[in-house]
Amino acid sequence: MTTIAEMPAGFADKVIAAQSTFRTVMDAMARPGSVQLIRAVSGVPAPMMRGAAAIALTLFDQDTPVWLDEKLAASEDVAKWIKFHTSAPVISDSAASSFAVIADPIKLPEFDRFALGTPEYPDRSTTIVLQVASLSEGPAYELSGPGIDGVTILRAAIGVPDIIDRLAENARRFPRGIDLLLVSGESIVALPRTTRLVAREG
Repeated sequence: MTTIAEMPAGFADKVIAAQSTFRTVMDAMARPGSVQLIRAVSGVPAPMMRGAAAIALTLFDQDTPVWLDEKLAASEDVAKWIKFHTSAPVISDSAASSFAVIADPIKLPEFDRFALGTPEYPDRSTTIVLQVASLSEGPAYELSGPGIDGVTILRAAIGVPDIIDRLAENARRFPRGIDLLLVSGESIVALPRTTRLVAREG
């Protein structure tokens, strides 16, 4: 039983679009805080954003367990779409997830609810794909760390009230910790575990 208008859609050209999206995600990780535009996807079930869907089509596979927050899990179409297009298992244990997709930032679980990796295998951690209201308007943050020349400014409506404290604690866990991919529509910003974020005054 397929439905969601009998599926397909997704990337128009799977290979070219996936390669382009992969380069975009890698550019975002290499330049934390920079806003990158991701290739569009069609036929995405609400409340999943098109940028998050493109990341899923590019990075998810049968070996990457995915956890969905309550808002996304409430839509059966989202899990069906992910499974149909990527074969990734959608699981109920956030601590066992390779990726977590969050549509309700204010209810983002504490980071220690996810896989943080180990000192020997820090890459065995969860990457959180966090859908946010805006990556161009909202509070201003100063970002610093590897990949940033001095500091860079990000203005974003992230929607996680204690995001600064969470990221500070996350950085203290290095080399363990989670990586964040912020998504708004078709725009993405990466906040790797090495990135420091503070509120910009004025």
